[in-house]
Amino acid sequence: MPPQYRKWKFYPMRILLLSLAIACVSACGFVGFPGVYKINVEQGNIVTQEMADKLKPGMNRRQVRFILGTPLVEDTFDQNRWDYLYVKRNGMKVLDKSRLTVEFEGDALVRVSGDLVPPDWGVAARPAPQSPPEAEPAPGIPTGG
Repeated sequence: MPPQYRKWKFYPMRILLLSLAIACVSACGFVGFPGVYKINVEQGNIVTQEMADKLKPGMNRRQVRFILGTPLVEDTFDQNRWDYLYVKRNGMKVLDKSRLTVEFEGDALVRVSGDLVPPDWGVAARPAPQSPPEAEPAPGIPTGG
């Protein structure tokens, strides 16, 4: 019987060391393993402001696809809307994010919205800041000028 007693003598120590090892390994996943390099992951369509500036009202779908590339999302329910999304992240941290939506009526480009709206699209694409209208004198009242 003495050999069995010797086997069970260190059993609590084994359990303690094993649980300590498991706790240490699981803590590395929570905090982040030191020295691990996380790569930048780019997903979606890279659309630059220069590319978006080339878009003109009335362009057909083929011309838009040539300038911007194949859209990331072609809506199944709305064939006239193309979405160009882009996300660049390092691990869970988002470094860069952009969105551009183009809409067609028939085969003609009519609307562009999102982060990279070209300046040619004016009021329809970017709402202009509202300024109060200037008061005009009533007809028949002389002005001092």
